[in-house]
Amino acid sequence: MEKDMQEVLQKAEVLIEALPYIQKFNRKIIVVKYGGSAMSNEELQKNVIKDVTLLKLVGFKPIIVHGGGKDISRWVEKVGKEAKFVNGLRVTDEETMEIAEMVLGKVNKRLVTMVQELGVKAIGISGKDGGLLHVEKKYSGGQDIGFVGEITRVDPKVLYDMLEKDFLPIVSPIGLDDQFQTYNINADDAACAIAKAVGADKLVFLTDIEGLYRDIDDKSSFINRLTAAEAEELINGGYIGGGMLPKLANCTSAIRSGVRRVHILDGRIPHCLLLEIFTRKGIGTAIVDEGEVKEMES
Repeated sequence: MEKDMQEVLQKAEVLIEALPYIQKFNRKIIVVKYGGSAMSNEELQKNVIKDVTLLKLVGFKPIIVHGGGKDISRWVEKVGKEAKFVNGLRVTDEETMEIAEMVLGKVNKRLVTMVQELGVKAIGISGKDGGLLHVEKKYSGGQDIGFVGEITRVDPKVLYDMLEKDFLPIVSPIGLDDQFQTYNINADDAACAIAKAVGADKLVFLTDIEGLYRDIDDKSSFINRLTAAEAEELINGGYIGGGMLPKLANCTSAIRSGVRRVHILDGRIPHCLLLEIFTRKGIGTAIVDEGEVKEMES
């Protein structure tokens, strides 16, 4: 009996700890970029969707921007093609573009279904819908990599309309250029551009790593929190490399454009989103604007 009571009290303490965060971010927009290993594991996938659904039910206005790279690669191989990448970007010929749009559409509707199973209304769209994501052809180091788009403009009206009608938008990273040609877009870039355009309070990247390290080989060098200026110092100092470099550049760009806080979380940890947002310590790396640091210290 005493043990049961202790468990109940611990649950109550968790809720009390979460209360100020729920109050602070009530009615605020949070953009969640979802992909990587957390998406390929069904159990983790369910946990992420539960987390985002809970955020919606306690008053947040979440928007999910998803990837699907591993699924696309699998289908490309099924048709006898080899997946090719240049500087981390998928080389996308016409056939690969067709496969990518098909696969991303399938992933999108699967996520919509999972949200609706939990009793929340969701709508899945691509960047084509309502002119959400306008792009031009992207080159990688001057190299033509096919139908890969660089976002030039975001029209968030369709997202505002959905949020106002109490829907949870789920966005697939596909866009159109001036000639209405379809392009594949890096999901990190899409999430960052959307977060800026809607004035999101938070942008969350669910990744395959725990967060940022000053030295990736030294686990004691983990960084819980840093400002955009400190993040830029890490980039310019050559401390950050590989796939984390463009991700961190997106984070600092979002902060400079008015997003108050960007989180890099390990999507493989069950309920990482709730642990980071609703607990004092958090579990990932947070990049914050200077104003928020001063607010915390005052």
